[in-house]
Amino acid sequence: MTYEDVLKVLSQVEHPAISYSLIKLGIVTDIKLVENKVSLVFAFPFPNIPIANQLIQSIEEPVSQMGLEFEYTARVMNNQERQQFLQLETEAWKG
Repeated sequence: MTYEDVLKVLSQVEHPAISYSLIKLGIVTDIKLVENKVSLVFAFPFPNIPIANQLIQSIEEPVSQMGLEFEYTARVMNNQERQQFLQLETEAWKG
């Protein structure tokens, strides 16, 4: 399994309410593959978002299916990241 393989799979994971991947939205960042472990950062637009666990599981599942370990940290987006997220959300809201 290569970094490119992992990135290809994770790039297909979309936000449940926005027609963009979590990577394009800036929610999943800093993806690393070291041996058999994928580590990454979840950058959420706001603290305590209600679907945080759902988003984490939507990434953890394909990582596990690839036979890899999964590790993450979480943080809140900075103002610039949040503005970019909100613009993309407006463009691709499924609602």
